[in-house]
Amino acid sequence: MSGLRAFAGVLALVVGARAIGQTTCVYFDSSSSSDFAVVSNGQAAPIYHSSEDWGGVQLAATNFAADIERVTGVQPALYNVTTSSMPCVVQSNTYPIIIGTLGQSPLIDAIVNQTGLDVSSIEGQWEAFMTRVVSNPLPGVKSAYVMIGADKRGTIYAVYDHSEQFGVSPWYWWADVPTKQNSELYVAASGCAHGSPTVKYRGIFFNDEQPALQNWATEKFSNVTGAYYTGSPFNSMFYMKVFELMLRFKANYLWPGKRYMRTAFAVDDPSNQYWADFYGIVMGTSHEEPIMRSTPVEWNIFGSGPWDYSLNQQNIYDFWVVGAERGKLYENIYTVGMRGAGDVPMSTTTNVALLERVIADQRQILTDTFNGMDVATIPQMWCLYKEVLGYYEAGLQVPDDVTLMWTDDNYGNVERYPIYSERNRTGGAGVYYHVGDPRDYKWITSSQMAKTYDQMSLAIERGAVRIWVLNVGDLKPYEMQTEFFITYGWNATIWTPGNLNSFVYGWAKREFGLSNAESETITRIIANVTMYNSRRKPEMLNGTTYSLTNYREAEIMLQDWDTVLNASTAIYSNVSAYMQPAFFELVQHPVEASHTVATMWIYAGINSLRASQARLSANEYADKVQALFQKDYDLELEYHTILDGEIHRIFMMDQTHIMYYYWQQPMQNTMPFVTYVQSRKHNIAGGMRIVPEKSLGAWPGDNMNNCAQGYSCPNPTMTLDPYIPLQNRYIDVGAGGPLPFTFTVTTNVSWLDFSVTSGSVSPSAPEERVYVSVKDWSQVTGVEAAVVNFNATSSGQPMLNVPVTFIANHTVPASNFTGFVEGDGVISIEAAHTSSNTSISGVTWMELPGYGRTLSGITPLPRMGANGKNFTAGTGPSVTYDFYNFNTIGQAGNITITTYVAPSLNANGDDRPIAFAIQVDDEMAQTEYFIPYAAPGTLPAAWNGMDGFAATNIAPVRTNFIAPPGAHQLKIWMVEPAVVVEKIVIDTGGLVPSYLGPPESMMV
Repeated sequence: MSGLRAFAGVLALVVGARAIGQTTCVYFDSSSSSDFAVVSNGQAAPIYHSSEDWGGVQLAATNFAADIERVTGVQPALYNVTTSSMPCVVQSNTYPIIIGTLGQSPLIDAIVNQTGLDVSSIEGQWEAFMTRVVSNPLPGVKSAYVMIGADKRGTIYAVYDHSEQFGVSPWYWWADVPTKQNSELYVAASGCAHGSPTVKYRGIFFNDEQPALQNWATEKFSNVTGAYYTGSPFNSMFYMKVFELMLRFKANYLWPGKRYMRTAFAVDDPSNQYWADFYGIVMGTSHEEPIMRSTPVEWNIFGSGPWDYSLNQQNIYDFWVVGAERGKLYENIYTVGMRGAGDVPMSTTTNVALLERVIADQRQILTDTFNGMDVATIPQMWCLYKEVLGYYEAGLQVPDDVTLMWTDDNYGNVERYPIYSERNRTGGAGVYYHVGDPRDYKWITSSQMAKTYDQMSLAIERGAVRIWVLNVGDLKPYEMQTEFFITYGWNATIWTPGNLNSFVYGWAKREFGLSNAESETITRIIANVTMYNSRRKPEMLNGTTYSLTNYREAEIMLQDWDTVLNASTAIYSNVSAYMQPAFFELVQHPVEASHTVATMWIYAGINSLRASQARLSANEYADKVQALFQKDYDLELEYHTILDGEIHRIFMMDQTHIMYYYWQQPMQNTMPFVTYVQSRKHNIAGGMRIVPEKSLGAWPGDNMNNCAQGYSCPNPTMTLDPYIPLQNRYIDVGAGGPLPFTFTVTTNVSWLDFSVTSGSVSPSAPEERVYVSVKDWSQVTGVEAAVVNFNATSSGQPMLNVPVTFIANHTVPASNFTGFVEGDGVISIEAAHTSSNTSISGVTWMELPGYGRTLSGITPLPRMGANGKNFTAGTGPSVTYDFYNFNTIGQAGNITITTYVAPSLNANGDDRPIAFAIQVDDEMAQTEYFIPYAAPGTLPAAWNGMDGFAATNIAPVRTNFIAPPGAHQLKIWMVEPAVVVEKIVIDTGGLVPSYLGPPESMMV
């Protein structure tokens, strides 16, 4: 768990230094005489495009010329030409770039007709493109680099794909990423090409944009008062920046901001719809906003009567007619169905017949609006969000051409994918990935790429590839995660569990121009930050999330955060000044802000614990909490002023995130509670406080945690054995009052070793930690006890003695055993560390690196292997783990195994609930269907609350077996696909509470 983890295969997919996951055709010096010079010797190739091409293509060509100038400092000439005017425009000995759309640009069609250029690879293919050098493409042109799109967006993507390879980040404006300069720019004669994307519509959803995005847009784009009807700042100037960004990272579909912001896309600025279509963005509306109308915002302004179709059908029907008419000139996907006003159910009962009538009426509206066009050819979507899934499962009949959008649980666990009988619908299926309950989490990045890959690769395998939408909240600070989601949907074939980190590596190279070693460090930093934040969202942390006493969990968490912060800061301090704003926004701020909040909460817990132990050092931690609380706001201000205070980034990190009281964001950040110990008053039990590791209590004196009685408790006892991973115990010596003292540590045995044997403690240095270990285990036979005496001397006070009983248990496994060995009454195993792995029918348990809470996960792959079949316990693919125990629970021969499994839902249908089987030795394998049934449209009760599967990001599955002391083999069998096992903990009688479970056991 500790430190910066290394990952294999980081470089495997990074072909071009400035392009992510794509084969490069761009070079910065000519490697071949056939290479085409975009810029060479201070001269840029002119750019030609047709005035008859799509407006969005012409705009992209203009941006392309600007991108070339950004990189080289040379501005290309840009010509809007026709085939007849070409000879007049072409200068002798020039070699132009010609950009256009097949069937739309007369220039491109003339090139194809005149040269016989083979365009069969892209013709008729959605968003496909090809580029290459063509000889004698048009009269007067000896040679040109031709960029051809199969359709409007295909051409636009061809252009921006090259811009990215040149070195222009999609985030050049949104994240202030500077462009690295190069004086020479070439493309290979063979060019670049891409076929149709994996997912047809790849979209984002602005949601819950208040306060950050709305406050920023108000200052940046509006006249402060905002739109006439809504007051919204989200006008066409804002959306033009959004549209360009989306196209640069190959998104094509947008759900605009909605109800919380009193925003309505088509009302806020009447030109919004026009500009979306002009740029090439397909518009839609969210799951609660039918027929291109923002609901409830527009209904509250223009509607009449209740939002209830059973009571107010005609008014609602007419309201939808306006939405259809208003959008008919543009490329849209129409949301059908109906929810209640304000992201709530339509009613308290399931009214399938009413909802079927709603959809039928909406489709009639579309038929009428589009002059009798076959409604099945008009893109429509029905989002099965929350209770709507219940309507569907209750038998609601959805027209076959309507895309079914399946959703997650708001935490990245998809509730359902298309089952076999649903995979041949003409409308196909999609996925809506969401942010929300039990607490909203909009502040900082906390989503793991490995998790996204796992869930969305399942979507692909099960046919949900028509529409993907990612809820991005305010967009910042989810830049990289957003781009990965879209990039994966653009071309899923190139990504595997083993090369995901190459995405981050390539992203670091592209954004910051870092060295290979620095880019690998960034890869590890991002993986760890998202892992740590996904263990429990920062908004859900409290002072006791991580155990303050057991397994040094909180301390290791602090060390891990320090390691990540130090690594990030080292790079941040060394990057050039012009690169620092982008690095701060994209890496340093997420790291430092997360570190600050996580550390603050742990310090608050330490403060409370030490105050209960009457330790003066509680005050030090109270001060630290206050300092970190202020630092949190300092970092927010630094973010807002990173570019010398200009308005570009002010308000972007306004999101509140400290001290939630229920699911909704707090109206103001509030510091965690702290307490102070009176530093001037003498402690009635004496000036020295002794606190052994694993204890909530403190000696001398009374404490409710010293023993069950809470007073007159015996002196403390602690144990150690050779197979505890950390190999020692500690005892804290603390100040209990204002008097300084010196102390000594002595023992009655020769086999104990101490990190210090004397020291001094005072109000200015109130703590000293003494580590206790066994010098040589060969000196200990079986179980031996020692007494460790702590003697304190203070001026004018009698000597204070606190004895600690220290028990050493010299356990020894069989000499021929290989595997994990019990230590401290427990065996902990990371699931990836198997003893053996057996494939069946081509399906094998494989690792998902970086997945989950501690190291990784394992899952049977391919998920659709063996035709997606399941197995009975003991017949499927399996993994084994050899372990050796010395104890059993109560020494009665029993052990309890907790298998930590990802909280995946029963997404393959209720008749195929997710499951695995577990077995010890030759005992009968136990099949575990670990996700409880929940009514469709609801989540299992185990998901709820701050200790539920969603908040803790884990599903612990407990089983009991007989395993007398000795060597054993644990086996996990595949039963159903898509299960992800992260960690296994075997309790032999010593397991104590912690958030992540014990650290991994030692192996012999």
